[in-house]
Amino acid sequence: MSGSDTTHGGRAALLEPPPADPPGCRACRGADLVPVLDLGAMPAADHFPPADTTPRPDEAAHSLAMVVCRGCGLAQLAHDDTVTAEPRGVEPRALREQAAAAVRRVAEAGLLRGRTVREFASPHGGSWLELLAERGFAVSDGPADVVLDSFGLMHDRDQAAAVAGRAAATAPAGVLLLQYHPLHTIVTQGQWNALRHGHFAYYSLPALRALLRGAGMSVVDAWDFDLYGGTVLLAAVHGTAEPGAAVRRILDREAAAADPDVLRGLQRSADRHTESLRTTLESAAARGERVYAYGAASRAVALFCRAGVRRELLAGVADAAPAKQGRRMPGTDVPIIAPADLVAARPDRVLLTVPDLLPEVSERFPELAGRWFTDEPADPVRERPIR
Repeated sequence: MSGSDTTHGGRAALLEPPPADPPGCRACRGADLVPVLDLGAMPAADHFPPADTTPRPDEAAHSLAMVVCRGCGLAQLAHDDTVTAEPRGVEPRALREQAAAAVRRVAEAGLLRGRTVREFASPHGGSWLELLAERGFAVSDGPADVVLDSFGLMHDRDQAAAVAGRAAATAPAGVLLLQYHPLHTIVTQGQWNALRHGHFAYYSLPALRALLRGAGMSVVDAWDFDLYGGTVLLAAVHGTAEPGAAVRRILDREAAAADPDVLRGLQRSADRHTESLRTTLESAAARGERVYAYGAASRAVALFCRAGVRRELLAGVADAAPAKQGRRMPGTDVPIIAPADLVAARPDRVLLTVPDLLPEVSERFPELAGRWFTDEPADPVRERPIR
């Protein structure tokens, strides 16, 4: 989702020991884990050092790799020795609009029943509680009629325990609404940089359905959204229930998403994307252009490090989160600045690291019209500006 967290500040508590990973697969505990993507040693994705510090050799020292379980099909982070802090930040408009649309579609399906709601927080998904309050729901600390999780589940090291916790939070006749960034989207669009520290699972619906079944729940409905190149919201209930037509369609679409041979294509996407960005920035520098970026997203950390981005190629990265301003992109000397400073710099080009933000930033910063270009793994760097 990606990925997907451009406005969230946070620093890794690097001196604290990380929690222990569960043995074997994070879902089924199986031992047959197949490597499919290895980005090597990277910085911690949410550790943004002060801008006046120099990158240390050991700053990029954390293994970042994806494996897939042959037993249950869950793609997952192989290991994470970082401890990250991900406080909520400024929620992008694209997320707010998608949340409103999602609640409306779930209500139209007749699944917003009862009067209580509980939400599992995420640094990426904002909050849907206000939308439910407008429909008469009150927040509950116990089992609730509606349980919400928008991009939150992937942040749990122990996936089996996390799903069990969400099932226990759902009242006997309630519904669990779970939004996720599908492995299908990641694979088909080459979104290799969805892999990051702190994101422990990458879901296909077959794997997620098996996880929920293990917690005594059945997936009954699902909805597609365009956010982050394609996301899915599913509805699950307790007991055994037949899946709806939308669920069956997505199951068919995602049947091969966890195939190790398919997933290994992400390694090729990573290599192409890295080289493309490097070439684009070097060419712009040779022409004397001043290039900045917008969105100090964690998805950009591995990309910038692999591409060897430095201040001579990218003068700065603007971000709306005050917690990130005055810091630098991990593993680089590129400073993170306020959006107002980006406008004042009058850049020749601006790399938008999260394409979903384009409508919002275009409206907010008309002075930058014609200077944006996007960063998309499937079509690594568009040479023509986007308007």
